Amino acid sequence: MQIAKVRGTVTSTQKEDSLRGVKFLVVQLLDDEGQPLPVYEVAADGVGAGVDEWVLVSRGSAARQVPGSEQRPVDTAVIAIIDTVSVDGQRLYSKREQW
Repeated sequence: MQIAKVRGTVTSTQKEDSLRGVKFLVVQLLDDEGQPLPVYEVAADGVGAGVDEWVLVSRGSAARQVPGSEQRPVDTAVIAIIDTVSVDGQRLYSKREQW
């Protein structure tokens, strides 16, 4: 799993049948200090995340381990919306403090 920040959405009216009803988000991966990396990915969102939220993403074959996604052509999936992140006793992120 990796921590990422939701940067935007992707809209697609024509897509592979197994992807119908799947919401897509543009996520930017974050480093161990919470700083953005120059890496963006499109992720299938199954948890209802929104722009500017920090999320956990699962990548590769692990992204298809979510029930109902086993046969979908997905490489990245948002699997959780993060409330807080603490490292070495220091708060790195708090959703409550962000809003």
